[in-house]
Amino acid sequence: MGSLKSVLAKPFAKRVYKKIQKWARKPIETQERVFQDLIVQATSTEFGKDHDFVSINNYDDFVKRVPVRDYEALKPYVEKVVAGEEDILWKGKPIYFAKTSGTTSGSKYIPITKESMPSHIEAARNAILMYIHETGNSKFVDGKMIFLQGSPILNEQNGVQLGRLSGIVAHYVPKYLQKNRLPSWETNCIDDWETKVDAIVEETLPENMTIISGIPSWVQMYFEKLQEKTGKKVGAIFKNFNLFIFGGVNYEPYRAKFENLIGRKVDSIELYPASEGFFAFQDKQDEKGMLLQLNSGIFYEFIKADEFFNENPKRITIKDVEVDVNYVMIISTNAGLWAYNIGDTVQFTSTKPYRVIVSGRIKHFISAFGEHVIGKEVEQAIQEALLNSTASVSEFTVAPQINPKEGLPYHEWFIEFENEPEDLSALAKKIDESLQKQNTYYFDLIQGKVLQPLKINKVKKSGFQEYMKSIGKLGGQNKLPRLSNDRKIVEGFSQIN
Repeated sequence: MGSLKSVLAKPFAKRVYKKIQKWARKPIETQERVFQDLIVQATSTEFGKDHDFVSINNYDDFVKRVPVRDYEALKPYVEKVVAGEEDILWKGKPIYFAKTSGTTSGSKYIPITKESMPSHIEAARNAILMYIHETGNSKFVDGKMIFLQGSPILNEQNGVQLGRLSGIVAHYVPKYLQKNRLPSWETNCIDDWETKVDAIVEETLPENMTIISGIPSWVQMYFEKLQEKTGKKVGAIFKNFNLFIFGGVNYEPYRAKFENLIGRKVDSIELYPASEGFFAFQDKQDEKGMLLQLNSGIFYEFIKADEFFNENPKRITIKDVEVDVNYVMIISTNAGLWAYNIGDTVQFTSTKPYRVIVSGRIKHFISAFGEHVIGKEVEQAIQEALLNSTASVSEFTVAPQINPKEGLPYHEWFIEFENEPEDLSALAKKIDESLQKQNTYYFDLIQGKVLQPLKINKVKKSGFQEYMKSIGKLGGQNKLPRLSNDRKIVEGFSQIN
């Protein structure tokens, strides 16, 4: 017999499941309602007046009046909000700024309002409840759960609290989970990531851990430290650990490594949270993709990624999206972001219901020679190449080599191996063949002798961690880009390695 908590979780999960089905079955009406509501609520804001919201009656009107912007373009408005002005992007003032490290613009300040905050919390909770509803497994709610995240310490700026998204969310753990939750507040506040992970190891070792959650690369670091300390597989240390929750990066390149560290298979739930909104979560164990949150105060638009940099690319809503096409996702939200490009590319795996996978970043691609290679393609290529191989990979990134010492240009892969392959050039050949199969532009460039096949450069153990540390991005929400269109990253870590 389970505890009262695990028994009650099932009817609660069923209720939430029914609620989600209700809007998921009426996706277009749901989005239309969200759209109308956003426009009405923001008509009297400065942004609403500047863009004539009062005369927007439908989506076409919106497209005519509100151009797509990224953070840089929206910054003049955001700066007013940060300065403490009211009714700029959304009515009143935000309750938080999620501070994120922008690449071009230094720190970004993303507003979170009292209207947008609940969806950040509910989506993560609902992901777990959908899992309980589908599997009938609720015993884990009696164990301890850990969420590897940024510090919950918040600062204040002109009356608005400021911090990392994961730190802000830490303040909203429901009462019934607080006793189950690790790390402790003191440990969570440790700034230095390595010190923090060491403290988490000490704190969690004696506990009955059932859920572990975080960005795979940082959870991997935690698992490795557990193993170093005990000499045991993670699954043997935590016998009831059965659910891994992750977001932020594709788990597939890590899956084999994790199963090795854990020593057995565990169920996993993928989330798609960002400071700008909680966009999707995995709602089924056997379906590819995550359920797009259409009822969370976010209105979605999409632009085909390969048309994105054209003069006037076509914007569409979910009603016109197709499966397996790479789109840049554009959002308008009840936190006051309007036709905002968050920089992610997604692909739909299904339109009944609408499920997506994150395929990469619009800035993180390689097209130094017109090949348009994206994150999803390099991840799939390395996965396919490692099938039936004893080799395994900790981390990798790809950059173009435009001016080689000899021969044609090529893609250079920097790989940190967990287990090295017996034959490096055979592995490179397999990766290259998979890329050619997936990407016709790349195939044409190789066949047309514009590029030579890719080359692999081995990175020393922990080389990528050292690099992230050297640029002050170890831990938290920071991720190593899988690929870039220049050599800035690889030059950065060549200096350390």
